[in-house]
Amino acid sequence: MKSGVVVGAAIVRAGKLLAQQRAWPVDADGKWELPGGRVEAGESDVDGLARECAEELGIAVTVGERVGADVDLPGGKVLRIFAAALADPGEEPRAVEHRALRWLAASELDGLDWLPADRILLPDLHALLTA
Repeated sequence: MKSGVVVGAAIVRAGKLLAQQRAWPVDADGKWELPGGRVEAGESDVDGLARECAEELGIAVTVGERVGADVDLPGGKVLRIFAAALADPGEEPRAVEHRALRWLAASELDGLDWLPADRILLPDLHALLTA
């Protein structure tokens, strides 16, 4: 039985995907991931993802369809990715809780040091960017 859901946003703008670089904890320092985080009790996946993007990036997003399958995480959790777009296309995300942000073309995805769970989803992210 899963003990929790972690949601991630595959935010695409002008054919590029937004990724963020972790600054902590030590074992994840410097690795890349999609924005997102834990869904809180009583919160839907979509509401949790919107809240996490506001906290981590200082922006509002419009959440779309699921991307890829659930990815099992340590501790009985599951990672669930959704396509997303900036609610205000002119707004620029900020690295509020992370070291850096980058907009990546499909050809750049494989060159980053992704967290293991996000790396599993690279084929789905490639497909999202090249559809």
